[in-house]
Amino acid sequence: MKNSEKIFQKRKLTDVGATLLGNGLAFIEGEKWAKHRKLANHAFHGESLENMTPAIIASVETMLEKWKSLEVKEIEVYNEFRFLTSEVISRIAFGSNYLEGEKIFAMLNKLKILVSQNIHKTAIPFINKLWKPADMLESEKLEKGIQDCVMEMIKKREDKVVSGEADSFGTDFLGLLVNAYHDLDDKNRVSLEDLVGECKTIYYAGRENVNSLLAWIVLHLAIHGDWQEKARREVIDIFGNQNPHLEGIAKLKIMTMIINETLRLYGPSHGLPRTVAREGQLGKFILPADIDILSLNIGPHRDPHLWGDDVHLFKPERFAEGIAKATNYTATNYTAAAFFPFGLGPRSCVAMTLATIETKIALSMILQRYTITISPTYVHSPIAIITIQPQHGIQIILEPLHSC
Repeated sequence: MKNSEKIFQKRKLTDVGATLLGNGLAFIEGEKWAKHRKLANHAFHGESLENMTPAIIASVETMLEKWKSLEVKEIEVYNEFRFLTSEVISRIAFGSNYLEGEKIFAMLNKLKILVSQNIHKTAIPFINKLWKPADMLESEKLEKGIQDCVMEMIKKREDKVVSGEADSFGTDFLGLLVNAYHDLDDKNRVSLEDLVGECKTIYYAGRENVNSLLAWIVLHLAIHGDWQEKARREVIDIFGNQNPHLEGIAKLKIMTMIINETLRLYGPSHGLPRTVAREGQLGKFILPADIDILSLNIGPHRDPHLWGDDVHLFKPERFAEGIAKATNYTATNYTAAAFFPFGLGPRSCVAMTLATIETKIALSMILQRYTITISPTYVHSPIAIITIQPQHGIQIILEPLHSC
């Protein structure tokens, strides 16, 4: 959906939806978006990413130590990766750990379910001011609980500066937000509401997107042993039995192909909800003003005209020559939008590089230690609850490569 004429605008969130991500980067516009994006760019790019690598490795090591102690080597990886990605985002963005953020994650989970149940509901104007449904009351309660937890984290940072224990609020994402919250310049200052909104967005997106991606990749590797072995050989060739490092991560070509193909088939994002601001054309259709549409990622990602008759098959070799040459057509404005798991243009996901690095580190460390096969108990049932996730989990069987 090309939006140079501002016809397809971001859909206004429902009242319940706003309690989850309403003041975060994904749904704000204009100067506020530019200010918040600048902060996030600083937190999740360049030298900051290099400094995050040890925390990611430490989090994966903790997970693998737990796996090592298991008597039965059948595990449900979607849940395992939920704890992993929760730990990672807690460490790198908020200077804490999963246990400290556990209450926030639990409340975000409940909010996610409420939002998915109400995302397509149309509210009657002014009715919520007279009577609030049970979901709205519950979402507001959860929103208040998350805000209280974030305020507690902020106060800890402020108290350390006041007492002289620290000379700044920190250089992680939370520290940058708190610094902007106290900025004396109106142009740079963020409100408390905006600060909490961005914390919710990063807590949620930082966990959910990588959680889903890792789980679907492991499923495909468990099914396609040939690609699992190719990825393992590449990892061993580059890292040996040592932990991954950024220089080597950039050389993981086969793993990049596997990640891209998984994103094409089971990308974390479900689609792009938009409102038609005025009458306009979308393909062959003339759309009237003031209607809501949902552009599903699955449309272009599984279009046989773009990807071929084998569009529904897992074939990472599509991306052997990069994204630009992955489709049946040479790069054009149309085919450039054939693959957009993290969005397109200036509003693409600010943490997509971090998500890719985290995914590559986790997969590399798993492949160094285990072979993976699918469990006979696995039932394939993808479901959209904001992100695309396995309704019944993903059960796999681990076989250690080396005796412990």
